[in-house]
Amino acid sequence: MSTGRVAIDGELNIYRAADLKTLLQGELSRSSVLEVDLAGVTEVDSAGLQVLMLAKQTARAENRELRLVGHSPAVLEVFELLDLGAWFGDALVIGPRAA
Repeated sequence: MSTGRVAIDGELNIYRAADLKTLLQGELSRSSVLEVDLAGVTEVDSAGLQVLMLAKQTARAENRELRLVGHSPAVLEVFELLDLGAWFGDALVIGPRAA
């Protein structure tokens, strides 16, 4: 198996959740390691978050690795609000907050 890479741009929301779920599951089935670049994500809602969580759980269950990289400000905001950084287990780069 190989390493795959997927970049998600735009909204990660209920309107795209089904398509993104299919995309990520397909890429996971072809790769032992899948990197999902979130740098272009402009919005995340609960459905989008569920897609990412399902992909991570699927990877773990199948002894594959899913890495979330390039977290956009929208992704960081949701991960920080819900304290999900540790759950996903990926390095998050969070700059200092404005005073």
